[in-house]
Amino acid sequence: MAVSSEFKRSRELFINLTQRELKGKYKRTVLGQLWSLANPLALMLVYTFVFAFIFRIAPPVGSPSGLDAFPLWLLCGLLPWIFFSNVVQQGMGVLLANEGLIKKVYFPRNVLIFSSAASLAVNWGIEMLVLIVALVIAGAYGVILWLPVIVFFMSLLAVFAVGIALMLSIANVHFRDTQYFVGIILQLGMYLTPVIYPISLVQAQSDRFGSLFGWFTLVDLYRLNPMERFLSAFRSLLYDNAWPALGDTVACVLISAIVFALGWVVFRRNERKLAEIL
Repeated sequence: MAVSSEFKRSRELFINLTQRELKGKYKRTVLGQLWSLANPLALMLVYTFVFAFIFRIAPPVGSPSGLDAFPLWLLCGLLPWIFFSNVVQQGMGVLLANEGLIKKVYFPRNVLIFSSAASLAVNWGIEMLVLIVALVIAGAYGVILWLPVIVFFMSLLAVFAVGIALMLSIANVHFRDTQYFVGIILQLGMYLTPVIYPISLVQAQSDRFGSLFGWFTLVDLYRLNPMERFLSAFRSLLYDNAWPALGDTVACVLISAIVFALGWVVFRRNERKLAEIL
């Protein structure tokens, strides 16, 4: 396969760029990679106060885990969303950030996006490990048995996010407004995805309005959001300690494969012109 063969040829460059991203981000800090936990923990505290104590949103009790803790339920969806958002935003701008390098020497340009995503994946892995420890302490011992499946879905989300980043990085080279437009879309997307509230609230409103135009319901339209599928899968594994719904599993696999393939084709067709356009 073209992807694997090209990755093998540029493996050393990929490793060096990934190490550069990891070392440069938290250079000369005392806590180093632990700073990656600061943002999700701060958001967890704020959202827990606002939505759990003020609005009193109560997600369903984990089944069969028996968990009933809003902060943990929130993190099970918040961490995947933050990773996805960071990969898309950082990957989208990585070509412009490395304009000088691209103009000086030839190398597979997609390595820049892959290494950016890989460095974020390392941080995400640390965050997820801390979350899993917290879940075990809270009594969700079954999460340990689901670790291989959790890693599998983490890989699927990474593939999906990289596919989008590949396409948007090309768009951002041609139209510099892309990064600002996508930033707004991601901010809105967080509230259009069940990150801080359960989908049961959407289902309740959907039942209230009934079918729309006689074709579909509000929740059907809502579930067209690919990230809703991913977050449902992660919460099933982490919070419920159960296998995700078959529809969510199939959707995550297909969406990841299709989006990455499309991103790869778009990027390869425009890769050779990057030095001229930049």
